[in-house]
Amino acid sequence: MNDAPVLRAEEVWRVFRREGYDVEVLKGISLSIGRGETVGVVGVSGAGKTTLLQILGTLDRATSGKILFDGRDVTGLPEEELALLRNRKIGFVFQFHNLLPEFSVLENVMLPCRIAGMDREEARGRAESLLAEVGLSRRASHRVGEVSGGEQQRAAVCRALVMEPAVLLADEPTGNLDRGTAFGMVDLLLELNRSRGLSLLMVTHNDHVASRLHRVVRIDDGRIVA
Repeated sequence: MNDAPVLRAEEVWRVFRREGYDVEVLKGISLSIGRGETVGVVGVSGAGKTTLLQILGTLDRATSGKILFDGRDVTGLPEEELALLRNRKIGFVFQFHNLLPEFSVLENVMLPCRIAGMDREEARGRAESLLAEVGLSRRASHRVGEVSGGEQQRAAVCRALVMEPAVLLADEPTGNLDRGTAFGMVDLLLELNRSRGLSLLMVTHNDHVASRLHRVVRIDDGRIVA
């Protein structure tokens, strides 16, 4: 495993202004994710886990501090450049799959490629290959509402990986699944980590899931405590 971090937060603070007073959600967090590393982020609800993931993924901006991707400070980039970075380099999986119900499973997986301007046939080939890898080939033409919750989440993983990102950020990816399906989802993410050298940061409430990752970071009241 290459020790150079693919993604790093340096002294990140996030403060929200609410009803005339400041709410400090993140308080000087520094965290690195190595290439090919799997990192779990755990803590009680409201500890700041999801906010940290959103800032690492440039979906939100830190109030102060830096975010570095491949050693490059991306903190102050304009939104257009951040959108390009997210499309090309960062994959996201959330608790709820966020697939578009009017599209088929295949069309949902192809979507990031089409947004990037990729030729339709190349996009289709990438999507079909990923769906085959996760056992969803026979579901490719189905609408989202016609497949199970576990299948929807596997399709969401394919969509997150279709642009071959360097890092996957997963926010409670098993939180909406039953126990057996949840363990299968973790198996899938870890296999993709091994086969693709993919860096993975996973926010989870499940200590058993977290224990299967290379490293676990515990957040409490906006700070890393363990």
